[in-house]
Amino acid sequence: MIGTRLLGSLVLIAGVGVCGAQPAPQTARQALIEMFFSKTPGTFRKHLPEAMLAALDKANSGSGKSSLEGYSLLFGQLAPAGGTEVQTFEAGPILLSFDNQRDNSKFEIVVERDDLQADEDDIEISFRGYKNGQSQLSGVSPRFTFGMKQEDGIWRVEEITLTFKVSLTNPELLKAMSTPWKPAPETPTPSPNISYPVLASSSNEASAVSAMRTILSAETTYAATYGHGYTCSLSDLGGMGATERNDHQAMLIEPRLAYGKKNGYHFALTGCSGASAPHFSLTAVPAEAVGGMKAFCSDESGVMRFSNDGNAASCLSAGAPAK
Repeated sequence: MIGTRLLGSLVLIAGVGVCGAQPAPQTARQALIEMFFSKTPGTFRKHLPEAMLAALDKANSGSGKSSLEGYSLLFGQLAPAGGTEVQTFEAGPILLSFDNQRDNSKFEIVVERDDLQADEDDIEISFRGYKNGQSQLSGVSPRFTFGMKQEDGIWRVEEITLTFKVSLTNPELLKAMSTPWKPAPETPTPSPNISYPVLASSSNEASAVSAMRTILSAETTYAATYGHGYTCSLSDLGGMGATERNDHQAMLIEPRLAYGKKNGYHFALTGCSGASAPHFSLTAVPAEAVGGMKAFCSDESGVMRFSNDGNAASCLSAGAPAK
């Protein structure tokens, strides 16, 4: 009888132990996947450092809008189109895979390095693309290293490092280098007595819209990174080629955009004066008075508008939504 009671007690204790087992703590890799690819609201913010969150909240106090909304929109665009299978992997060499059966293409995020040391973890990722089973890698491959650290029991991204790997033996790069350069044909100098018609370029307009979106994304990143609102200086968003990033050379846009002129358009930032600007306006107008070319404008909301008269003031005051 005693043996039977003892056996029953042991079974009961073992059962309690199993039922009360705690789930395994989240790994840094799982946190990274959740941060960028989870559809649950608040997961991006959850994995940012408390110091950055406090700075963002201070920068956006009174504006009714968080800079993190821009990031939510940005990562929302990563959602694949129909026909694409998405997989995330919590272990192994692949972090995430997009497999599009419609056009027989595949995109992978590869884990190059995962160095876990106590409460810190450096995760380096690279990218691979395939089309019809053939690699689509170019000669320049970007790599991101996410410096993760536990804070209040949560893995948070403490720092992000971006590097570029350049392959000097890549066939596409070598082909481009070996192709003879041909200068563009010279445009004749107009005679004072001859009128040359100039046609509006839809490709220039499309390029202007694309450049505007690049600047809008850079402003969002700038405000989130440096914690003192948006900048009114395109040069602050530039600085490519400098030795280190700071709020006057953030290295977020190419030199031509930082200079304010590209593909026949002038770009300008306004409406963001002060030590911690919560708003800004961005305009793109034709570099020359060419009839039929549109002006474009936007602000921190990211909504794009246009004006047929090519005038920035008209676009800002009564611009029509751009599709």
